[in-house]
Amino acid sequence: MPRAIILVLDSVGIGSAPDAAAYGDAGSNTIGHIAEGCANGAGNLAGEREGPIALPNLDALGLGHACATATGVCPPGLSISRKPRARYGVGIERSKGKDTPSGHWEIAGVPVPFDWGYFPRTSPCFPPELVAELCKRAELPGILGDCHASGTAIIAELGEEHMRTGKPICYTSADSVFQIAAHEVGFGLERLYRVCEVAQPLTEALGIGRVIARPFIGSSRHNFERTANRRDYAVKPPVPTLLDIATGEQREVISVGKIGDIFAHSGTGRILKASGNTALFDRTLEGLDTLADGGLLFTNFVDFDTVYGHRRDLPGYAAALEAFDRRLPELIGRLKTGDLLIITADHGCDPTWRGTDHTREVTPILLYSHDIAGGNLGRRDTFADIAAAISHHLDLPKPNAGKPAGMLAPDHLQ
Repeated sequence: MPRAIILVLDSVGIGSAPDAAAYGDAGSNTIGHIAEGCANGAGNLAGEREGPIALPNLDALGLGHACATATGVCPPGLSISRKPRARYGVGIERSKGKDTPSGHWEIAGVPVPFDWGYFPRTSPCFPPELVAELCKRAELPGILGDCHASGTAIIAELGEEHMRTGKPICYTSADSVFQIAAHEVGFGLERLYRVCEVAQPLTEALGIGRVIARPFIGSSRHNFERTANRRDYAVKPPVPTLLDIATGEQREVISVGKIGDIFAHSGTGRILKASGNTALFDRTLEGLDTLADGGLLFTNFVDFDTVYGHRRDLPGYAAALEAFDRRLPELIGRLKTGDLLIITADHGCDPTWRGTDHTREVTPILLYSHDIAGGNLGRRDTFADIAAAISHHLDLPKPNAGKPAGMLAPDHLQ
């Protein structure tokens, strides 16, 4: 029985979505602008990379073709001169917003039909009754922050005061999130998690998608550093996802990285945690080596987004893409006959764009199997076509949304 593997390159968008202007993101293009920056020298990183972007394995699968389908232009360093090994296309998000849960849920067959709640760009930005109830239930002396902020910046600004007062740092962004940062030792990691557990139902009542625990270590603003013990407390998807469907059919599901958190641990099966893209790739290979026939493996590579996209680090982003690309043959070499690999993304986070938030972009879809010839998937009007293709391939019940037509080779379609 075939297996399926989904790799989400978190934030690796390939051009503005049709509705990007409504989000202030018309003209954003994560891959395109990174490639242009590398071509003109802005992507040079001492000791790690220089020159045009080099993604030969992703490009051989069809990344250049997908980018050209998205924007009409193939980015420098990529190519459309040869037939791709994979089926390539462009995913257009149907869900509203540009947040991580929306993108992942839609990939898994559940577009988000409603508007998430967001906090206003004011200071303070949280409703006073929310703060009061959180402090009461979690037995807190108060909170710091209460604003829109970059996580690393606000920890540097308020970390020392947090350590003196015991007040956690609470902040948000353009996404539907309530983030809580606290010192992993001084405040306590388990205590931080408990505070987040208290906050989650309070914020869910406001339509907020996630509460995120942001632990950090260090002794002063000069050496504060976020740790790998982040944890997301997300709203549960409103209807069964591809993961729930597979679990209900007694198929093995392996979730690597933050997939378990994103789906509120509904149908996410065996969880393989790791910190950093390299370790996430190692755990993906580990999971693939043991994945049962008919099973589903789902990985999120978070560093592209959190370490490089949000921090607007173009050279680092380019180096991370190249590092992933170098390891891709390891995974492809482990695929069995009948296995289906899909490489995609959930939104953009253009490191050349203003601000530090996600960008509303279309995403690449690279669909590879030893048994399926390369070709053009075209522009798909929902990420959910990925779930539909996988459910068809694994002979699972149809997901809530999406169509497999044209996703797989003709002899794989009924």
